[in-house]
Amino acid sequence: MIPIIKPEFGKEEENTLLEIINNGHITRGKWTLKFKESFRDYIGVSFCHTVCSGTAAIYIALKAIGINSKEDKVIVPAFSFMATIDAVLLAGGTPIVIDINQTYTMNTEQLIEAIERFNPKVVIPVHLYGQTADMDKINQICKDKKVIVLEDAAQAHGAEYKEKKAGNLGDISAFSFYASKNVPMGEGGAILTSNPKLDEAISNWIEFGNHPALNLRITEFQAGIGYWQLQKLDENNEKRRKIAKIYNEEFKKLPGLVIPEEAENRKHVYHIYTLRHPKRNEIIQRLIEEGIGARVYYDYTLHKLRNAQHLNCEFAELCSKEVFSIPIFPSLKESEIDFIIDKVKKVVKEVS
Repeated sequence: MIPIIKPEFGKEEENTLLEIINNGHITRGKWTLKFKESFRDYIGVSFCHTVCSGTAAIYIALKAIGINSKEDKVIVPAFSFMATIDAVLLAGGTPIVIDINQTYTMNTEQLIEAIERFNPKVVIPVHLYGQTADMDKINQICKDKKVIVLEDAAQAHGAEYKEKKAGNLGDISAFSFYASKNVPMGEGGAILTSNPKLDEAISNWIEFGNHPALNLRITEFQAGIGYWQLQKLDENNEKRRKIAKIYNEEFKKLPGLVIPEEAENRKHVYHIYTLRHPKRNEIIQRLIEEGIGARVYYDYTLHKLRNAQHLNCEFAELCSKEVFSIPIFPSLKESEIDFIIDKVKKVVKEVS
């Protein structure tokens, strides 16, 4: 079976893990600091705080902003991993769900309507599958109404909008370093900002002292792996983009199949390569039988999953019934790419 995603590690990670084991300094050491500083500089912001997961990153970001009660409204897109809405609920806020557009990111026309109707404190654009939301429009809409923009960049390491990195496009951002991400360290997350007040508020929530805090630290093992994966990120993203380009060229004329598009002024890093077809379930079953690890991201919408207040999310609901993803990772072999292309073509033609 060709897996949907496969992290790859080398001698650098192995040597670093052995170094940590041998010196016994397994938490709050030099590798955590190296990773934080390197990731901060890579994204291009002033402050970076590591935490134990992407969910924790969104949660702490929301608490730092001041989300505490049901009166605190937070706008989220209907199509994302459930952590996006769960973090709002855990923080004590009220999520308001809006639709997505053809890039699988936040519908900016609905955002205008939702801000007028609900007067939110925060908007969370999700850079889904490795492509950023339309951040100029989102920032302008939010700036006019004094709404804070919290980027959910869990799937967008190295993605760009107008040559600026995801994570440096709003007021504050949250990343995940889960095993499947473009920067994998097993588990982990980060919160980034260039706002000193938000930076101080984040510290209050995760560093013990004058404010009640949570221990959400990563270990030196995670940080060491993350550091070396970050050094390889740009090269690996280019490999992903190359594979996606091949897929797009091969699949563009298949009946009923919608291929992913890279929007203008954006750099898509293809954390996940996602297609759409009305007979998604049949296609997935057939591909798995052929030895291809196809999966669905996601078969739910956030408003239905958590019974949340929402606008019309018709397109997101359609996507939840039609999207499916096929393997894309930097170490995918040419023979495997050819095999995947042949089987996708065969199956899609047969079911259409």
